[in-house]
Amino acid sequence: MALSLDIVDPILHRGWDDVLVSSPDSSVFHSSGWARVLSGSYGYIPRYFASFQAGKIFALLPVMEVNSLLTGRRGISLPFSDYCDPLVPAGIPLESLMAQIIDHAGSSGWQTLEIRCRNGRLKGTLPSSTYYGHILPLTGSEEQVFSRFRESTKRNIRNAIQEGVTVSISRSPESLAQYYRLHCLTRTEHGLPPQPFRFFRNIHRHMLSEGLGFTVLASFAGTVIAGSLYLHLGDRAYYKYGASDRNFRHLRANNLMMWEAIRWFARNGYKTFCFGRTEEENEGLRQFKKGWGTNEEHLHYYKYDLTQKDYVTDRLLIFGFHNKVFRKMPVFLSRIAGSLMYRHMA
Repeated sequence: MALSLDIVDPILHRGWDDVLVSSPDSSVFHSSGWARVLSGSYGYIPRYFASFQAGKIFALLPVMEVNSLLTGRRGISLPFSDYCDPLVPAGIPLESLMAQIIDHAGSSGWQTLEIRCRNGRLKGTLPSSTYYGHILPLTGSEEQVFSRFRESTKRNIRNAIQEGVTVSISRSPESLAQYYRLHCLTRTEHGLPPQPFRFFRNIHRHMLSEGLGFTVLASFAGTVIAGSLYLHLGDRAYYKYGASDRNFRHLRANNLMMWEAIRWFARNGYKTFCFGRTEEENEGLRQFKKGWGTNEEHLHYYKYDLTQKDYVTDRLLIFGFHNKVFRKMPVFLSRIAGSLMYRHMA
């Protein structure tokens, strides 16, 4: 079955999210709000390849066009998104849709095209990079969800409560600003610049204020010591970012925050909770996420090089000299660096 794709802009498409949630494989990263965040924060151009039938999305592969003097012109599905599955109906190979998009990429002067998948793997094609994903089913009662956690995870939650850590859930810009302060500290500790605050300001404007996410803050003795950011769409929830003050990590506030978010989603009828992506080398983070009773899966990224006319692999530079530089850099300088760099990184 041949399928013709049109290029649409979800920001301008009336009722995009209402149509989107009917697809079982859609995620918050397919949403119009997330498109607004990426476009408004970094100037990316939405190029969403879609086919409609009877007013519903039949097939979809969202792409943002990135134009950078440093990294060139390319298409990514999608930048700063853990994954964004191509929505492909049964019986239609993903390869046939990719061929159409690659043709567009060539005529648009793109150097590369990258897609990030949970499902819809390209047959006979090696991914450019691979990550772990972890999904928690929110089935059964609150007690049943808790019972599936690893004993160490349960213990850490109880310890945080006994130590007097308290948790609040909010959609306010003030709470997001509190989170961002911790975000900058944590990124510096890891030797990475923080995303610019405009990115988080746009997340509040287009996601949180529209009821598509919230921040969770953990406090101890009147001081905010940890924070996290969650997004949601339809009946699917996503952990996106987390940060904490290293001086209070022994209190296990991150565990309590995660549990309170999971409880909120379970109580409000959500079906799944995604813990986001994890690098294959990060065994500690992988074990942390497995401790919540999650189902582990692989996330496959594929990159097509228009010059080589073939799929290529990436060399991931996770740790290096740049980490040492950013660890020693004052936070205000690191924020300036992040503001300049991130639109080129994607």
